[in-house]
Amino acid sequence: MNQLNQSSQNKQQIFTVTRLNSAVRMILEQDLGLVWLTGELSNLAMPSSGHWYFSLKDMSAQVRCAMFKGNNRRVPFRPQDGMQVLVQARVSLYEPRGDYQLIIESMQPAGDGMLALRFEELKRRLGAEGLFDEGRKRPLPREPRAVGLVTSATGAALHDMLTVLERRAPDLPVFIYPTQVQGSAATAQIVSAIMLANRRAEVDVLIVGRGGGSLEDLWCFNEEAVARAIAGSAIPVVSAVGHEVDITISDFAADLRAPTPSAAAELVAPDRSARAQRLVHLRQRLTQAMSRHQVAARHGFVLLQKRLDHQDPKRRLEQQSQRLDELDRRLQQHLRDRLHQGERRLAGLAMRLQARSPEKLLAIGKRRHQLAEERLHALIAKRQDLARHRLAMLGARLDGISPLATLGRGYAIVRTPSGEVIRRASQVNAGQTLITTLAEGALRVRVDEVDNR
Repeated sequence: MNQLNQSSQNKQQIFTVTRLNSAVRMILEQDLGLVWLTGELSNLAMPSSGHWYFSLKDMSAQVRCAMFKGNNRRVPFRPQDGMQVLVQARVSLYEPRGDYQLIIESMQPAGDGMLALRFEELKRRLGAEGLFDEGRKRPLPREPRAVGLVTSATGAALHDMLTVLERRAPDLPVFIYPTQVQGSAATAQIVSAIMLANRRAEVDVLIVGRGGGSLEDLWCFNEEAVARAIAGSAIPVVSAVGHEVDITISDFAADLRAPTPSAAAELVAPDRSARAQRLVHLRQRLTQAMSRHQVAARHGFVLLQKRLDHQDPKRRLEQQSQRLDELDRRLQQHLRDRLHQGERRLAGLAMRLQARSPEKLLAIGKRRHQLAEERLHALIAKRQDLARHRLAMLGARLDGISPLATLGRGYAIVRTPSGEVIRRASQVNAGQTLITTLAEGALRVRVDEVDNR
């Protein structure tokens, strides 16, 4: 029996405490990943290292948390004990003490945080449906016949858009579909305005938006009904909500997102200066993309550094630093390539614009008009000759069968005073008066004798 127990024990894996804690940490981090949770801050400590240590608690439980300075420097407010917050965190284990803890990646006040969660959930769900796919987005018309504005009739955004459109395209018709852009009734009114514009079909492009405001002020543009109305519009839609930093669900559903209402007006009535501004905007987007990639790369580097287990930390750090430098070099090269592409495209557009200048188009139109006029005169002359020839033929045929031609050969038409034509002698009685029509003039004669032979 002792030998059997010893053999069974040998088959089981024997852990050290260090190895067990490391294995548990890896399981927690890999299986749970990132989680969102809300709670009350307590026991907040901010040592000179720059890291934050605190607990998150609710009515029944609490959990220890750590937020390293690489992440907490992006928190836009000063946290305090008793504050309700929403955090995104990795579940982990502090191996030296075997303490279960959360590694906080981001933190925000709980009120805005819940709206942010709703935003992310709707964005994920509609994105999975394909509502935001680039393949279904349509280009804006280069020369729209009319522009529609879905916005508040009293807001500053309307004034800004009308000012830009008047400056860039004073002859471009503008139709306004007034609606509330804030409050509980705004969602239904925005949807109705978009549907009305589609029913009337009087514009080629729609701008849907408003000026800046808080997250709550802009929330009607994060509603599912508005997103579906924009995506289902037969008219291309430009979303122009708030300022450049404001991102809404309507921005993803629209065919194009403009950073501000004024920029949207610039986009629907483009000119040479707009193309130059577009290039600047592309440069800014590329710069922002490079910054985001760099932040993501550094973030990934921090995560990898924390998950070091059996390899030499110095060697892993060197590898990740090299990888970060390589990513930075590639991003810089990508930025240069995109800038060169933008410059080449701008040059091509300038050449195309020059080729379609009003002077050249007017000259071509005049030449076409001249050729059409010459062909019209030739066709009219040909038709007149054919008509004269046919008239002459018809006149000749008419002369051949005309009673006047017969009279001209010495014949006459004899009628009674009532107009009855005399064809037989039996129709006439002696002493009767008849009217004889000659080729020239007529005779009134009296019948002296009737011969019926």
